[in-house]
Amino acid sequence: MTAFDPGIHALRRERFMEQLGAAAAVIPAAALTTHHADCEWPFRQDSDFFYLTGFDEPDAVALLLPHRPEGERFVLFVQPKDPAAEVWTGFRWGTEGALERYGADLAHPLDQLQEKLSGYLNGAEAIAFRIGRHPAVEPLVLAAWGRQLDMYARSGEAAFGLVAPTPILHRLRLRKDPHELARLRDACRISAEAHELAREMTRPGMRESEVQAAIESHFRASGARGPAYGSIVAGGDNACVLHYTANTAPLQDGDLLLIDAGCSVEDYYNGDITRTFPVNGRFSAEQRELYSLVLAAQESAIEMVRPGGTAENVHNTALRTLVEGLVDLGLLVGDPDGLIERGDYRHLYMHRTGHWLGLDVHDVGAYRLGERPAELETGFVLTVEPGLYISDRLAVPEGQPEIDDRWKGIGIRIEDDVAVTDQGHEVLTHIAQKSLAAMES
Repeated sequence: MTAFDPGIHALRRERFMEQLGAAAAVIPAAALTTHHADCEWPFRQDSDFFYLTGFDEPDAVALLLPHRPEGERFVLFVQPKDPAAEVWTGFRWGTEGALERYGADLAHPLDQLQEKLSGYLNGAEAIAFRIGRHPAVEPLVLAAWGRQLDMYARSGEAAFGLVAPTPILHRLRLRKDPHELARLRDACRISAEAHELAREMTRPGMRESEVQAAIESHFRASGARGPAYGSIVAGGDNACVLHYTANTAPLQDGDLLLIDAGCSVEDYYNGDITRTFPVNGRFSAEQRELYSLVLAAQESAIEMVRPGGTAENVHNTALRTLVEGLVDLGLLVGDPDGLIERGDYRHLYMHRTGHWLGLDVHDVGAYRLGERPAELETGFVLTVEPGLYISDRLAVPEGQPEIDDRWKGIGIRIEDDVAVTDQGHEVLTHIAQKSLAAMES
């Protein structure tokens, strides 16, 4: 558990408003979502809203107003204190808490948003709001903007553009500050510990669900909120289904177990780790060959993580290692350059090698800037996760060899979370072992 620090969010708001110019931003919180009947999913705050405010209650709206005077630039609309409601659904900070704990300049009950929004937006040159994501708030924003446009002939003031806040906000979120890196290290440590626990306990005859239960129990016992995403615990051929989450099958002697699982800590930063190991503690010859290849691809790709590098280069490095190795094993035939250009490897490796990581598991930020890939910078965090999935689910490309049965049902992925540093990189998930020897220990 980490102590709440309102200064961190205040600094983020300051940076955000500096880049907004004279635009006014409307940033809604997440709403509760129905699971079934009158039961709701556990609440998960909108990441953009949380990044700027730290406020962790549903049905709130933040206004960031750089065009207003000091003392009026951060406004929160929140659910008011209501003892009767809190008996049923829990504590609320209310408007007083929004001011005293969360540093709002002004705070109002949420039901006053429609009445007050136009006044706060007056004088802004544009309105920054993400269309299509917040159905309860969007009509209020559009109506307030419409009233400004209707009154322009008399007032001479109106916001003449509706712009997305996300390009600015997501550039800020892509570069992690020291606090964020510390929280990501916590998430990665807890996640890695769970993977070590899982490998130690796994035996033939157990069910995937037993391993999942142990992993997720460790998350909660260590102070995390729980899984960052649906845990994948996939034995044997199930590992060839990339997003397998049934986790119900028995673990067979002679199969591999692929576990893709990570936790989300209290303030939503995430770990995302994949490890693959033999259920009985010993690789078969084919499993060993493929595991060694995936590990070599991952290690070569991690070496490409450095300032000035690119996520595309990380992927291309892993891909070339995999394709060259598959040619050596006879699972592909031909020149590696041609195989890569034609995509003739995609029945064996069908995903990219990684993604940004942060408040979201698949975190925000551009991978390309027009025609060129975005360069890695200090503070960026990404996963590096090559894999191979040998099955007959996808057709073998014309000219490529049919897959011998001895290879089928082997699915392997190795994934680490890697931060870009001034000196190169830091593997945040290093506690989770991955060497051949460790996987057989």
